[in-house]
Order: sequence, then C-alpha cells, then structure tokens
Amino acid sequence: MSAVSDRLPAFPWDKLTPFKATAAAHPDGIVDLSVGTPVDPVPELIQKALVDAADSPGYPTVWGTPELRDAITGWVERRLGAHDVTHRHVLPIVGSKELVAWLPTQLGLGPGDRVAYPRLAYPTYEVGARLARAEYEVYDDPTELDPEGLKLLWLNSPSNPTGKVLSKADLTRIVAWAREHGVLLFSDECYLELGWEADPVSVLHPDVNGGSYDGIVSVHSLSKRSNLAGYRAAFLAGDPAVLSPLLEIRKHGGMMTSAPTQAAVVAALSDDDHVRVQRERYASRRALLREALLSHGFRIEHSEASLYLWATRGESCWDTVAHLAERGILVAPGDFYGSAGAEFVRVALTATDERIAAAVRRL
Repeated sequence: MSAVSDRLPAFPWDKLTPFKATAAAHPDGIVDLSVGTPVDPVPELIQKALVDAADSPGYPTVWGTPELRDAITGWVERRLGAHDVTHRHVLPIVGSKELVAWLPTQLGLGPGDRVAYPRLAYPTYEVGARLARAEYEVYDDPTELDPEGLKLLWLNSPSNPTGKVLSKADLTRIVAWAREHGVLLFSDECYLELGWEADPVSVLHPDVNGGSYDGIVSVHSLSKRSNLAGYRAAFLAGDPAVLSPLLEIRKHGGMMTSAPTQAAVVAALSDDDHVRVQRERYASRRALLREALLSHGFRIEHSEASLYLWATRGESCWDTVAHLAERGILVAPGDFYGSAGAEFVRVALTATDERIAAAVRRL
C-alpha cells in the first residue's frame, strides 16, 4: 500500500466530508454543486438504443463497431469542422478519465520523460504522469516550456475548472510550437459543446492545424453533452500514427466499451436535438447562479464555457467553502485544481432546477 500512496496524491475530495455534513444539516437539505455529474435524464432515444442492444452475449471490440466509427467520424466532421476523417482517425475509450489517467503509461513514458498540463487543471493529468513515474509540470503558456524531454502536452479548452477558452489564434500558435519541437499534443475538449460567452474551437479544425492531424489528438466525452456519465462513453480523434499503437495496447488490456454502450453512442452522436435541449437547461441554471453569486459579493472569472462558475470572494477557498456550507451549499475548493486556485471555488451547474432555485434563495 505504501508504494501506491507514494505514487499518487491524496484523494482531494475526502477533505470535503465535514463541509458536506454541515451543508446536509440545512433544514431544506443540501445543494451539492461540488461535482460536475449530470442529474438530468438520459434522452429516450439513447436509452432505447441501449436496451435494443442489451442482448449482446459476445465480447465487443476495442475499436468499436463500424457503425460506431461512422458515427464518430461523422460527428467530428459535422461538429468540429474537421476534414477527411476516416476510421483510422478515431478510437473509442472507456470514459475520458480512464484515458487521462493511463495515457502516459500507454505511450510508454517513464522516468526522465516530462508531461505538462495547465497550472489550473483537472487533477488526473498529474495522476497519469505519476502512474507512469514520469515527471510533470504546470504551465501558463505552453510555448514557454523547455521542450527538452517534453513528451506529452495537455491542453484543456474549455477548461475544467475555470471555463477558460483558448482562442483559435492561441491554439494555432501552440500546435505549431508543439510540432516544431516534436511534442505530442493531446487536447481535452470534453466541454466543447458547452460554450456560453465564447465559441470553443477544436485542435482538429483546419484553421488550427493547417489541414494535418500530425502530432495532435483531441479527447471528447458524451458524459456532459448527453448525460451519459454513467455509460462511460468517450473517444479520441486525431493522428492515426498515435491512435494505431494505442489501439493495439488497449486490445491487449481489454479496454473495450460495452456493446450496448456502443449502440447508445451511435444514437447520441447522430442526434443534435437532445444536446440543444440540455444546453438550454444549463444556460438557464447558469444565468440564475451567476446573478446570485454576483449579488452575494462574488467575482467570477473566465467561465465563458463548461459546466462551472469560477468564483472568488478574495479569501481562502476553504473559508468560502465553509461560508457556503453554512447555507447548505457545497462547492469545490479551487486548490483542488492547483495552488493558483487558492482563493477560488468551482461552482457546478449540475443540479436540478429545484436545487438551483434553492441555492439562489439562500444566496
């Protein structure tokens, strides 16, 4: 056990336990805005596709059915503006967190190799580097990194936790820098369809990559856009020279999406209406929460996309967590995502309309 604890950081969410108890003691119950887990129903057409494929006694394939790959390539071209995307350019994965945690290991990285990710970021980027025993570091601008020994560069736009969106110009500059220095670039774009005050762009857009996918891979998830966090459904798209060896490794590891889930993903990616409906729900909740937080004395930074408001009262994030817990509202402290978040909290939009309304009243 000590060897495992030496390789991994302490699980941060355990620190929230006493604050969750305080919030739960509120007479009207807790409003949990700490975790970005969907609460709305899975769209019926997706449920139906899952049920219709329930009689699946054989093993699924890691690469997925041809129908799944068709659905992914079609969505990548339709939604991301990518061109000439073939089955070789895509790879289903078992939820995006699994990929983030195990990618450095699957790429064969180890001691002496470097992994870089944003200064404020999803903690699993660090976990992935640690599992591979690679070195890791954070950045404000990746083009200012020393490229020597840098084997994997993570982008995250829209950002979790801040909701910051990288412009097309910034993405173009970063892609060019990574290629110039032979650095593999993975872009986590799981919130790309949830832009509010900005229109997020993928690294797969030809204006960004010049029409070439060399050295770049994007990561996409159906958890947020389609309420499929419970299905563990995501995929990669990009450079076939990167995806082909990953496919072989994942075949050996048995990292396959279940056959019913594959069928559900085909249905989800083939329908844009349910995404529009879900966006409207989140837009309404965002507007209500944002106004309530501002009226309560918070300042909100970035937050132009994703499912979170990045908010501060100019004090320790833990003081803010305690302040809101006394009002029955649980949020995530900003230092979960790096020391630069020490005075911020991440407020998720993923609660029912009734619970959002309760939070607004309390604020």
